[in-house]
Amino acid sequence: MDVLTNNPMNMAPAKQVEADGNKAEIRVRLKPGREKPVLRGTAWIFSGAIEEVEGEGPVGAPADVFDFEGEWLGRGLWHPEADMTVRMFTRNPKEILDEAFFRGRIRRAVELRHQLFGKATDWIGTTAYRMVFSEADGLSGLVADQYADVMVLQVGGKVWEPWLPVVIDELKAATGASCVAVRADADAVKREGLSEDLGGETAPDVVTIRENGHVFEAGLAGSQKTGFYLDQRDNRRKVAAYARGRDLLSAYCYTGAFEVCAAHAGAKSVRGWDSSEPALAQARRHHELNPSDVPAEYEEADVPKRLRLARDRRESWDLIVLDPPRLVTRREGLEKGLRAYKDVNLLAIKLLRPGGILATFSCSGLVGMEDFRRMVGWAAHDAGKNVRILETLGQPADHPVPVEMPECEYLKGLVCVVD
Repeated sequence: MDVLTNNPMNMAPAKQVEADGNKAEIRVRLKPGREKPVLRGTAWIFSGAIEEVEGEGPVGAPADVFDFEGEWLGRGLWHPEADMTVRMFTRNPKEILDEAFFRGRIRRAVELRHQLFGKATDWIGTTAYRMVFSEADGLSGLVADQYADVMVLQVGGKVWEPWLPVVIDELKAATGASCVAVRADADAVKREGLSEDLGGETAPDVVTIRENGHVFEAGLAGSQKTGFYLDQRDNRRKVAAYARGRDLLSAYCYTGAFEVCAAHAGAKSVRGWDSSEPALAQARRHHELNPSDVPAEYEEADVPKRLRLARDRRESWDLIVLDPPRLVTRREGLEKGLRAYKDVNLLAIKLLRPGGILATFSCSGLVGMEDFRRMVGWAAHDAGKNVRILETLGQPADHPVPVEMPECEYLKGLVCVVD
């Protein structure tokens, strides 16, 4: 089975596709050998893999993809001016990329979340989940997060522009959301010419949600991602289990969710650093919404510089959470990014008291878990510390990972004890 369809992976001859009457107006033939990633399940076909194109069509039109010898590989949506020229959606020659197809994909994604977490009307302790996760749900370039009864749709590819009315309508029908706000991914605006104004409905600036019983505000006006880091939901609960009686430092704390969870799990004190003052203001607000007797301090800071200052001042903590932004955005930048991860982890390890806990994360899809563990090993060696892994952390169930596309397993984390 593969990420693009629920049908077994098998190619169809071009004649069979034409006999089925489902052929697309655009035909893309790949260079020799460039079909291998497609056969392994990738949803991405880049311009450099294409030998020739027959036919014409607007951005978002269906395109049939063939190997160099003319064997049909699958069907996707077309963007002739983008580096990612085709986003693949099916390898079943009988499936047509039309309104019914995309409605069905959205319903299937939502039904999975309803099976896992119940419908929104049943949510109590946690009221925000990811309902559509791009390639993992066979909808490359679409991410939809539901905050209570408000849906935020993030569009990561221009091929979706002509299909958005259908997507919005089906999301509302499948989830019962009161509105669907639409955002354009900033990278796609630059990379693919995606329109910054994609329509959609007006959402409130702030939606109050619950996560594992705690109260948070998801800012839907101008915030990062789609309003709140839902991918760390399970990890916040797991890291909080180590917090009792410990002084916590949260580096790159954003809006303070790790600290709120730790405070209510018995932390002795919590402190957060972030470069965004608006995020820190929201972190303070989150402590007001979840009152406790635990002291909470927040500081606007360049985190690497502040870690070095803490080292020079001989400051120390019992539990440090490192959750930096994505430090690797392109494959050729992997080693440089790993060095950046290593630098902050090295400093954090040095700032931990004996027996302290390091919870360290990477949200870079191009950094595999093996690379991440190796990086922590470098940092431990250079710090002269004994570091042991207690837990390996990842994405929650509403962020599934297709086995054919390991890039979708972007979030990885380690909980380590440092002696």
